[in-house]
Amino acid sequence: QVQLVESGGGLVQAGGSLRLSCAASARFFSSNIMAWYRQAPGKQRELVASISLGGTTNYVDSVKGRFTISRSSAKNTVYLQMNSLKPEDTAVYYCNKQPPANGSWGQGTQVTVSS
Repeated sequence: QVQLVESGGGLVQAGGSLRLSCAASARFFSSNIMAWYRQAPGKQRELVASISLGGTTNYVDSVKGRFTISRSSAKNTVYLQMNSLKPEDTAVYYCNKQPPANGSWGQGTQVTVSS
């Protein structure tokens, strides 16, 4: 049974920072490229960032230079450090593998950026 538990979201002013965490089942985490996704109201879920087992990272253009994804094998946890947040970053953020396991989405964590 895959478990993905996201945390760290909240309400922040534009320009602020948040650090999201996602605790994953050990086997799932150690076998997959991990990624963060987000879904804004009325929009489709989109891939935000991914990190390979070897640490190679990729980002959607809209967050490059502002967000940093990382992973801790010791804690089976993937992180998303978000700096210089903008109102358009407002969404529910989810972690999953890439490509996603569609039956394994967690509850997500809400990020709201006020202008």
